[in-house]
Amino acid sequence: MPATSAPRPPGSLPATGHPAPPRRITAELLIVFGLSLGQSGVYAILNLTEKLSRGPLGAQTSTLNPVLNNREYFDLAYQLLGILFALVPVALVLFLLGGRGVSAFERLGFTFTRPLWTVGFGMGLAAVIAVGTLGVYAAGRALGITTAIVPAALDAYWWTVPVLILSAIRHGILEEVIVVGYLVTRLRELGWSAPAIIVVSAVTRGSYHLYQGFGPFIGNVLMGLLFAWFYTRTGRVMPLVIAHALIDTAGFVGFALLGPAIGIGG
Repeated sequence: MPATSAPRPPGSLPATGHPAPPRRITAELLIVFGLSLGQSGVYAILNLTEKLSRGPLGAQTSTLNPVLNNREYFDLAYQLLGILFALVPVALVLFLLGGRGVSAFERLGFTFTRPLWTVGFGMGLAAVIAVGTLGVYAAGRALGITTAIVPAALDAYWWTVPVLILSAIRHGILEEVIVVGYLVTRLRELGWSAPAIIVVSAVTRGSYHLYQGFGPFIGNVLMGLLFAWFYTRTGRVMPLVIAHALIDTAGFVGFALLGPAIGIGG
């Protein structure tokens, strides 16, 4: 029987691959995050600063999925285009990580290989995070460090629920592929230790939620620690995408159908 090679670390290159020079990887990271979630983090910090200058956070509101046009089908068009263009950085990341004898989807574990395991872990992670997020949100509201979150403010049309589901899937793919799969992969290539990578991924996730207040920042950092740790152990980003999409779907659609409730998306 021929000898089998040891499995590669999550996100690593095949044995025949040659990582890009560190300076190129660093530049690539800055460009990708400058076009996507890093940019969102900068705007979130500015938004939080502006809110703090206006008064207590507990008296303010953060709205997710707002109306983009007061005419039904123009609003639908804007919503769909927003979802589509938000995923362009994901396409860029998949392009950058592709080649060298392995697909970017396989390299990130962004596949449905072992579907029962993948979906099962996704649902389990969603349940754990949902309970924790509700607790952090409630504590943040009680302490006055979290804004009131409106998960969905769309008008009631036939397309409202499908668009909210697509929005939830968009968030799951964008955040987990970039802030976990891609970031972990590139920082590994730069020689970072696993604990440092996990912390950076988690703090990055928390940064672009700061517009909601300090509670969501803390909650998302905790979520990020769990998700980045899971990825470094399994090399599978798809369960994280599923978990995130389920959490946001519950928050967005539940609010749209049932009215004011605690929101957990974003």
